[in-house]
Amino acid sequence: MSAKEYRTASSARGGLLTVADVPDIAFGDRVHIRDQQGNTRNGQVIRSSNEEVLIQVFEGTAEIDLESTWVRFLDEPVEIALSPEILGRVFSGLGEPRDYRPPIVSNLRRSISAAAFNPAARTYPKEFIQTGISTIDGLNSLVRGQKLPIFSASGLPHNRLAAQIVRQAKLPDDDSRFSVVFAAMGVSYADARFFQEEFASSGVLGNVVMFVNMADDPPVERLTLPRMALTAAEYLAFDLDRHVLVVMTDMTHYAEALREVATAKGDVPARKGYPGYLYSDLAEIYERSGRIKDRHGSITLVPVLSMPSDDITHPIPDLTGYITEGQIVLSRELHNQGIYPPVHISPSLSRLMKDGIGKDFTREDHPHVSNQLYALYARALETRNLASIIGADELSARDRRYLEFADAFEQRFVQQGEDEDRSIEETLNLAWDLLSTFPPQALTRVNETEIAKYHRQST
Repeated sequence: MSAKEYRTASSARGGLLTVADVPDIAFGDRVHIRDQQGNTRNGQVIRSSNEEVLIQVFEGTAEIDLESTWVRFLDEPVEIALSPEILGRVFSGLGEPRDYRPPIVSNLRRSISAAAFNPAARTYPKEFIQTGISTIDGLNSLVRGQKLPIFSASGLPHNRLAAQIVRQAKLPDDDSRFSVVFAAMGVSYADARFFQEEFASSGVLGNVVMFVNMADDPPVERLTLPRMALTAAEYLAFDLDRHVLVVMTDMTHYAEALREVATAKGDVPARKGYPGYLYSDLAEIYERSGRIKDRHGSITLVPVLSMPSDDITHPIPDLTGYITEGQIVLSRELHNQGIYPPVHISPSLSRLMKDGIGKDFTREDHPHVSNQLYALYARALETRNLASIIGADELSARDRRYLEFADAFEQRFVQQGEDEDRSIEETLNLAWDLLSTFPPQALTRVNETEIAKYHRQST
């Protein structure tokens, strides 16, 4: 390693340090900054020219005395040490231990700035991942290699839902080859402790790699954390042949950190002050998931983001929706009714669901049952709106049955306990219990064979 050291720092602002007269410095290089007190801070080159270099300082630039600051360019990218020992560990956004245990010692180190997969090497996502949550497994199924975000909002229980997915997610046919990478950005100490205690108490922590960035940590550290997490996921998936589920919360905190750094750099702002490259930056992260031909492992990504002001057209959810393959949307109305998880069925969608369900993956009736539940619930919501206008007493007996179905669907199918892990069989059987409140002739999306086998005929 050839290192270059300079004492020509010229300005420091917003976590960014400018160093003058440093030619031949590569973009993405690691940097050590030694301040006037002898403390070492970590950084990365984010802009380079022969006149000056702009460094992103992960620990921030507070109280730096420019004249007494030494900047050492390490001529190597930001890397993470990798070995099977990362399972069960908790790291910071810089890959440093947060669990008071020794650092990972390994000869294998990889740059966190790996590119997205070559499209020609990709293979189509398929095969079912069971989360134990009926609204996801039954109606918006997650398949291996998919990117399926959760759109939430301030005050909604997305952290609890993320923790439940990590605790319960499994492969119905092969639990032994399944691991989880959990990345939390900008969380409070209470939330960080909640996640760690939840995973430890449920016994899954040994199969989870955690990366945690606290709310009072420097925002620029949030920009490396997703890349650290995905580099670990790629190692587990394609070196150790494991199926890996990556859960990231909250991508809104990541985007806000990106906006803060972009503003400090002087980048031209676009929608709502976010940089114009927000789309490509998010795509760089999201597209590191998927499956590769002739490889056993896979990476499935569930990013969680809170929509500012409950606005689904905000740039962060809007751009995320373009890149990913569906969305799970949480509802404030259902949350206010005490329903958990408050999944809003109507706007929720899994575009790859059809490739992970059915006879060879879940059960032969799953596609038709899902379509029938959607159709009945959509009709029930229309009836509920009509009842709010003319009154429930004015509805026909058939319409009142739809109202009863909507209430039962939300209270029995959508609602479930945080520790309630439903198998796909239990979810589909519960769906048939609800469908059986209608006569067979009213069920137009399921076939006669399925009705004969699963419909609970009234006696």
